[in-house]
Amino acid sequence: MKDNEHLSQLRESGWRRKLTEAEQAEMRAYLAAHPDARADWEMESALNAALARLPDANVPSNFTARVLQAVEHEEARPRAWSWRWNWHTLVPRIAFAAVVITFAGLAFQHHEIYRQRTALARNVALVTRGQPMPSPEALENFDAIRRMSQPQHADNELLALMQ
Repeated sequence: MKDNEHLSQLRESGWRRKLTEAEQAEMRAYLAAHPDARADWEMESALNAALARLPDANVPSNFTARVLQAVEHEEARPRAWSWRWNWHTLVPRIAFAAVVITFAGLAFQHHEIYRQRTALARNVALVTRGQPMPSPEALENFDAIRRMSQPQHADNELLALMQ
């Protein structure tokens, strides 16, 4: 890893200036150990030499002022509220909100149904514990028992004879 970092530093030095004799010797040693990197190094050296032969570009005297003015103009420009931007941004958010609301509604509905069924089960349990089931003998005489529980009307004729 340290070898690669050192090689990168040598390459970057070659971009900025001509390598010293010691640096060139290190590069030759590296290329002797790694012959597959020779073609890349030769192409990079040729490119560096060609770029060094180019004349420096003339920069206008007000270059810095123009760059700073462009930056200030970019910062001061109001951001346009674009429907396309909002469409692509808002649709996923609205879809996500709809999914969350739907799941919340379904969870609430499930909770309510569970609560109602639990209440119904409690009521049924209370009813069954409160009144024991009648014995089979009582059910055989159900008609007679039912007649006995009905209110009896007084027999007026019988009462008149007894007086």
